[in-house]
Amino acid sequence: MMGAHCCNHDHQQPAKPDPKYRRILWIALVVNFAMFAIEIIFSLQSKSVSLLADSIDFLGDSANYAISLWVLAMSVQTRAKASLFKAASMALFGVGVLVHAIWNAITGVIPDAETMSLVGLLALVANLSVAWLLYAYRNGDSNMRSVWLCTRNDALGNIAVIVAAIGVFGTGTAWPDLIVASIMASLALTAAWQVAKQAQRELAQ
Repeated sequence: MMGAHCCNHDHQQPAKPDPKYRRILWIALVVNFAMFAIEIIFSLQSKSVSLLADSIDFLGDSANYAISLWVLAMSVQTRAKASLFKAASMALFGVGVLVHAIWNAITGVIPDAETMSLVGLLALVANLSVAWLLYAYRNGDSNMRSVWLCTRNDALGNIAVIVAAIGVFGTGTAWPDLIVASIMASLALTAAWQVAKQAQRELAQ
């Protein structure tokens, strides 16, 4: 865990930010925002709820990286509070995806499997590249852990979107897309819980 414990948290000196980690966060921010722009266009075109969920997740991660850059040089307590905010955002994303999946199930829209698979593959390459850069920082404080968990979940979500595309193509129904969207929502809710628990521990120390 990063940061030393002390009795008077108000006077705790912030940890000096790692320049390499800062550069990685900037790369991740640019990549995620670019992928959000790409996926939001193609998700609407393909009518895929899992692809739409992935695009919204990319936008959320862009905000995640921006917040992480902002609090990087601040105290452990400030970073923990930022992590609580990000955990709430992840939870909100998870609930929103579940609601959207239910709506698509009711309306019976069938997505375009080919577009789903191609865009999902591009997103997977992007997230694996960012995950590889962040891997060394996966066991840092709650702020670093939230960044790592988001990126890891995104890569798993991209694989799931590709699997969903194959399922939609094979069955001719929207159910694989809706199931994957629900799984992605569950990943977001689980990550939010993990980050919130660690942030609360850091605030209590």
